[in-house]
Amino acid sequence: MNGGDEVVAAPAGPPQPLDWKFSQVFGERTAGEEVQEVDIISAIEFDKTGDHLATGDRGGRVVLFERTDTKDHGVPRRDLERMEYPIGRHPEFRYKTEFQSHEPEFDYLKSLEIEEKINKIRWCQTANGALFLLSTNDKTIKFWKVQEKKVKKISDMNLDPSKAVGNGSIASSSSPKHCLANGGSPDRSYNYLGNDFSFPPGGLPSLHLPVVVTSQETNLVARCRRVYAHAHDYHINSVSNNSDGETFISADDLRINLWNLEISNQSFNIVDVKPANMEDLTEVITSAEFHPTHCNTLAYSSSKGSIRVIDLRQSALCDSHAKLFEEPEAPGSRSFFTEIIASISDIKFARDGRYILSRDYMTLKLWDINMDSGPVATFQVHEYLRPKLCDLYENDSIFDKFECCLSGDGLRVATGSYSNLFRVFGCAPGSTEATTLEASKNPMRRQVQTPSRPSRSLSSITRVVRRELITGAENPGVDANGNAFDFTTKLLHLAWHPTENSIACAAANSLYMYYA
Repeated sequence: MNGGDEVVAAPAGPPQPLDWKFSQVFGERTAGEEVQEVDIISAIEFDKTGDHLATGDRGGRVVLFERTDTKDHGVPRRDLERMEYPIGRHPEFRYKTEFQSHEPEFDYLKSLEIEEKINKIRWCQTANGALFLLSTNDKTIKFWKVQEKKVKKISDMNLDPSKAVGNGSIASSSSPKHCLANGGSPDRSYNYLGNDFSFPPGGLPSLHLPVVVTSQETNLVARCRRVYAHAHDYHINSVSNNSDGETFISADDLRINLWNLEISNQSFNIVDVKPANMEDLTEVITSAEFHPTHCNTLAYSSSKGSIRVIDLRQSALCDSHAKLFEEPEAPGSRSFFTEIIASISDIKFARDGRYILSRDYMTLKLWDINMDSGPVATFQVHEYLRPKLCDLYENDSIFDKFECCLSGDGLRVATGSYSNLFRVFGCAPGSTEATTLEASKNPMRRQVQTPSRPSRSLSSITRVVRRELITGAENPGVDANGNAFDFTTKLLHLAWHPTENSIACAAANSLYMYYA
């Protein structure tokens, strides 16, 4: 090499596939144990720091977990990572508290039972050491404050215990004074039968009151600060808080409402897709989320497979979208199931707000908000189920709503499947990572690395990578790795830690956590 030559670094390739390991399980079932319907987890959410995790269940309870390994060597874990300090321990959580968020109700006007099941949980900004979160069932949203309160106890009465005798009277060895039953000063005469009261020069007798002291023990107290009710005619499917820390949205099948956290008796309707004649209804809202940093931008998905981004600055009622994202239907591919499987069940913004991840029944799609010609990447999740769509329709499994999540660095995406499996895909340019994991203590038990195959580009500038785990055409009764699949065990809910490669997912009533 000549002295004047510059060293040119080779372009970095895609990140290596992650090696996932089991971390913890809460509520693990023993073999053959029957799961109670009310215990099935229906929502999972990390807070922004990743130090707290919340789950909601079908019984209307919210359970909070807190991280226990955040402080090593007296330095917060995130600072250690910044200093490249080797951290041997994986993320660990412990049970913090739980509270009953919602109770079953009955709508007498519509003769409808409103179940207590928690549909969504969203963390709000913390203040003064207290945790705040929103939880919702089908009709009512609640704003909760969870705070540690010091326990107050009655320690004693404010008299000298060494001189206390009987019912508050005072024993004195020096002079045999007569004492009163309430412990008052005996240096006076009372005429109980007449109206003659004579007091000593010091004034009124002293009352002996209980002394309340604050002990070092603390109790976690969950208090409902606000109830946002009677604003939705249809079932609430989404709640999302704004980056301004003051407002949030709630969405049902036909409307999206904007709320102020401090005002529970009014909301503003910002999206309304209800037609004048309900017979003309062709699509419904399935999910909605605020942009992570732009307080004026939000996105919502529909049952027709489209995503609309709206700008709250454009008009009070945002029926016209600023951007529309949808994939054109391939010619000749239409069938009875086309619209059902195109329905988007969940959308999530990437942490920087540049990308939107969407989940429909068959695929995960990654969209660049600056490019509305089509998704930049499509990941095949359920392609092997295509031959069984009739069976899935018959048993209603085709309507299952799977959630999706992105890693904090935006390099990977994840979603759930049947047989308590979940999938992790690499979405960095050139990545072929496609991992299948099982929600059990041995997550890699079913892992078989299957080659991914790139699909046709939508255009020369679009990078579209389709990763198929298996076509399933040869044997439709098996899952992606040749195992018999089970429609009754489905992994619908999962969440990715905001700063680390750690995933929490729900298998029925059990919460499993993994790290890489």
